[in-house]
Parts: sequence; structure tokens; C-alpha cells
Amino acid sequence: MASIPTPGSRPPEDPGKAYVGLPQDEAERRARERGWTAVRSLPEGAIITMEYVEGRLNFSVADGRVTRCWQG
Repeated sequence: MASIPTPGSRPPEDPGKAYVGLPQDEAERRARERGWTAVRSLPEGAIITMEYVEGRLNFSVADGRVTRCWQG
């Protein structure tokens, strides 16, 4: 089970490229297991606001697979 983050704690040191190519559900599961407090999957090319949320990992998904990954 993922650890519970504490205020002021840093996001996991986790390279985004490790998720690219994974099926969406597997990428989301791994991210949560590695300690990301929020995981957001978006359709490729989705229009989103650019607010930064510490501890959030974002996935761009096409055909059920992660095509891009970034923090915030």
C-alpha cells in the first residue's frame, strides 16, 4: 500500500518516461503504489488548465495506453 503523504512532503522521484507505453490502468495503479497523491488520466490532446498541483501525476492517454506523462 502507498504511504500516506504528509504536508510539505515531496512527490516521489519517479521518471515519467517509465509510464509511457503502459496500459492506462496499470500506469495509474503503479503511480499510486509509488506514492503519488493524485493521478489524472486525460485523452490525448485534451484542453486543460495549467494549474500546478504538487503530488499529482498526469497521463495523456490514446487507445488505452499512456503516450505522455508529467508532474503537476
